[in-house]
Amino acid sequence: MSELVEVLVGSSAHTPPAHILEALSQELAHQKPAGVPHSIYEELWHIAFWQQVTLDWISGIETPFPASPADGFPTVLDAEREYWGQLCERFFRGNRLAAEAARNTSHLDVEILCPSRPGEPARTMTAREQLESLGAHNAYHFGRIVLLRQLLASWPPPSGGYSW
Repeated sequence: MSELVEVLVGSSAHTPPAHILEALSQELAHQKPAGVPHSIYEELWHIAFWQQVTLDWISGIETPFPASPADGFPTVLDAEREYWGQLCERFFRGNRLAAEAARNTSHLDVEILCPSRPGEPARTMTAREQLESLGAHNAYHFGRIVLLRQLLASWPPPSGGYSW
């Protein structure tokens, strides 16, 4: 498995996403400890949102950059429409597609258009660079999910995970 694939789905530098999300109930996923900005549900929704944007961009679908940071997080209605299990399924479906894209070495050096924040010029990068950016983004937010699980006394998961 390439390092890029490992960063997206494996245990490159962190516990795999499948373990990080393991054994979380709907109720726990929506709990928000005092002083934190987002629940585990909101963090995963945000990861899935940007994962889909990345998949769109590397597929040549010009998906606009969100107008504000809040647009990359779920509304109350979004959370009511998509249960925790459905959100996990949506994330893992997209995660498999991202890993497939990372395995497609003939496409990794293709330049793609990546729209930027409103008012800034669009950027061009390779599919590899966009997938690397996705991997870094996911690692950051999965780290937040691990911390939330620690705060909610639900870490480590049954399959294990780093506790440092």
